[in-house]
Amino acid sequence: MHSSFVPSLPWILPFVLMLLSIAVLPLALPHFWEPHSRKVVVSAILGLPVLVLYLMNAPGTLLATTEEYISFLVLLGGLFVISGGIFIDGDVEARPLVNTTFLGVGAVLASFIGTTGASMLLIRPLLRTNQERKHVVHTVVFFIFLVSNIGGCLTPLGDPPLFLGYLQGVPFTWTLRLLPHWLLTTGLVLAVYYIWDVLAQRHESWQDRLADRTAVRPIRMAGKVNVLLLLGVLAAVALLGAPWRELAIVALSVASWLLTDKGLRHANRFTFGPILEVAALFAGIFLTMIPALDYLRAHGAELGVRAPWQFFWAAGALSSFLDNAPTYLTFLALGQGLNLAPDVVGVPNAILAAISAGAVFMGANTYIGNGPNFMVRAIAEENGVKMPSFFHYMGYSVSILIPIFLVVTLVFFR
Repeated sequence: MHSSFVPSLPWILPFVLMLLSIAVLPLALPHFWEPHSRKVVVSAILGLPVLVLYLMNAPGTLLATTEEYISFLVLLGGLFVISGGIFIDGDVEARPLVNTTFLGVGAVLASFIGTTGASMLLIRPLLRTNQERKHVVHTVVFFIFLVSNIGGCLTPLGDPPLFLGYLQGVPFTWTLRLLPHWLLTTGLVLAVYYIWDVLAQRHESWQDRLADRTAVRPIRMAGKVNVLLLLGVLAAVALLGAPWRELAIVALSVASWLLTDKGLRHANRFTFGPILEVAALFAGIFLTMIPALDYLRAHGAELGVRAPWQFFWAAGALSSFLDNAPTYLTFLALGQGLNLAPDVVGVPNAILAAISAGAVFMGANTYIGNGPNFMVRAIAEENGVKMPSFFHYMGYSVSILIPIFLVVTLVFFR
């Protein structure tokens, strides 16, 4: 729901400060930022002025945003709870082809159980498979590229920005238009990884390679009922509207909690901490972004961003350092303000494809581009992998991903 009320430019400041808080405080003041109560306080301080403004001028917009926030949180929470009940164990030989297959399967799963769900499901089995090898940092980095980000572009379940687009009216199956983009980007990243891992394996000692070949346990999956429940979430999002969609997802989540052996969640080190953090931060994001979106819809044509390649790189650049979900909505509003061909939700298909691909793909450029990135890094370090620093990680992304994104631009967004 878009109101006729257009706030003045200074009302964008709370949104900017909210995003800067998310980007800067975890790095500058990690101990201050760690308690979820601090995130609630920051969200409240920045969001309350906007709440008052819209209660007085456009309460309908506030109500619609609240409904979107609830839908967003229910979906993420449902995927988080259900995927947390699936436990994958085993240790196969960490050959380059095995590792590449692991990443490819993760890239597929990311679109159907979300980048967060796929990341949490697969990172520990991948680390166990590679525990006899010394050179594994590159494997975790490519895992973040593919499973935590690029893989999630094919359905609204894959990545939060696409689900927000779905709530804005983008048809559920529209994201399948991104299949060629997914295939090209995923294929190129996997090809680079395979070559890298072949070279890395040659630097392993013969003792480690022997241990890797002999310490083998078959891959097994426990908590299979949750696979069916995840399919239920997919069906609910595709077939049901609010509020039945949300009620169905809550029911499926409760069923997962009751039917899953608590030992499996313990083995996955499952806690509600990550989803509580999402709830606290996105309460502030959803509130503060309302005036920013309304302003961009009214003044978007004045900013000079009009071509698909511009939307791809602009949305991608911001998604690299700010959360990609509000970045997606920001550029969607900008596109709607251009009054171009209204193919889907008021923008041309090519523009929406550029925004979607930019927001999802380039979340991989830094640790703070997408929620699962930091989570994967933390789990890898818990398992003894010395992960690169913030800027060292960007060295990987700039040298590997930026050339691939240039190819994507030439093929799809010229």
